[in-house]
Amino acid sequence: MKRKKKAVPALLAGLMVLLTACGNAGQTPREASYSVTEGTQEYRGFTLDNVLHSETEGDIHFNLYVPDSYDGSHPTSIFFTLPGYEGLYFQGTGENLYQEDFGFTAQEYDPDMIVVAPQLSGWGEESADQTIALVEYFFASYNIDSQRVYGEGYSGGGETMSLVLGKRPELFTACLLCSSRWDGAYEPVVESRTPVYFVIGESDEYYGAGPFKEACENLRSLYEQEGLSGQEIDQLLVLDVKAGSYFESQGMSNQHSGGNLFAADREIMSWLFEK
Repeated sequence: MKRKKKAVPALLAGLMVLLTACGNAGQTPREASYSVTEGTQEYRGFTLDNVLHSETEGDIHFNLYVPDSYDGSHPTSIFFTLPGYEGLYFQGTGENLYQEDFGFTAQEYDPDMIVVAPQLSGWGEESADQTIALVEYFFASYNIDSQRVYGEGYSGGGETMSLVLGKRPELFTACLLCSSRWDGAYEPVVESRTPVYFVIGESDEYYGAGPFKEACENLRSLYEQEGLSGQEIDQLLVLDVKAGSYFESQGMSNQHSGGNLFAADREIMSWLFEK
């Protein structure tokens, strides 16, 4: 019953969007070409395996936490967390939540925040476009504060998020990329001034720290060409490379798998949610 109560505002809002789109000739077909199947399982407050059926992007699976306080009467913050390989949809429903803690620790920073944990099928262009479609759905169907939209991606999820930022960085207030690499375009991020925090182990077994260092150098160079001062750039761009001792002191011998430790790091997560 509790889950049903929380889902009602979203379903009503989605219906209103569909009706409005049918009545407004100026809207594009894409804005009206979706429906949602609500999940039936729960895990730690999340409703599992909701599906956004998009006419253009296919079926997009996501797990969803909507706080009891949400009633649609005022704008609320929202957080999108994209998982690594072990949390993708083919690994099993809810595996992203079983494997990673970002969706849970985020609630400590804003208990009234909606948390969306997509389970995509990969980390390429298709997954990026599906993520964008999902963000747009929540903008249309919930009362979202456009100034408090946060994103995070771990491992392959970070690659997906970088592609999203290369396409539509203006959708996000700030983003955190963990133990990954940058696959997207740089120029749109610089134009939108979307803050990005890069964090990775110095000897990450999968990526190494090199790709993040290169991405930060490229972004910093573009910001300098735009005439931004070092202090201004530091507000938009953070490169945090962790030494082996960071992981070892917390009982992790593998730096890439240890990327989940970042979810509990208050310095990292505070940076994101204070933007």
